[in-house]
Amino acid sequence: MAFPGYGAAPGGVAAMQQDPLYGYFSAVAGQDGQISAEELQSCLTHSGITGTYKPFSMETCRLMVSMLDRDHSNSMGFPEFKELWQVLSGWKTTFMSYDGDRSGTVEGHELQHAFNAMGFNLSPQAMNIIMKRHSFGGRVGFDDFVGCCTKLRALTDQFRRRDQQQTGSALFQYDDFIQVTMSI
Repeated sequence: MAFPGYGAAPGGVAAMQQDPLYGYFSAVAGQDGQISAEELQSCLTHSGITGTYKPFSMETCRLMVSMLDRDHSNSMGFPEFKELWQVLSGWKTTFMSYDGDRSGTVEGHELQHAFNAMGFNLSPQAMNIIMKRHSFGGRVGFDDFVGCCTKLRALTDQFRRRDQQQTGSALFQYDDFIQVTMSI
């Protein structure tokens, strides 16, 4: 029993353990309280967040870990997992709202509208590249949609750090560019 002034601080371990998401996380987390991409895949599959869509691929799970891996440990703790859950829930809602025919996929024009709704205003050339890389038969499934969203968010975050004047232009040294793109 925790007494005032003696128990865990608000937001501490006790609060985490009461969070419904903590059960999914702790079921796969190691002794260090972190989860890898493999453990994330298992966790997300068992949580049912993908609903009727197929489970996330290992590549998409690696992308999701790298998007939130601020300490470059190649893993995520519970706070990052909670952030990811919120982001995934939003992406799923967006995906479902643009999957007009309920096929479990979106076409190029639906994808562009979804990205625009999320604040990613991409050129037709960029959309063409995305569709060539991530679509099958001109359609993008939920797993590939999440992979695209993960890359767009991570790359946009890195770009914004370098575009401090918000001009839409940033200067990258070659090595910095390689580090940014290869870490995603």
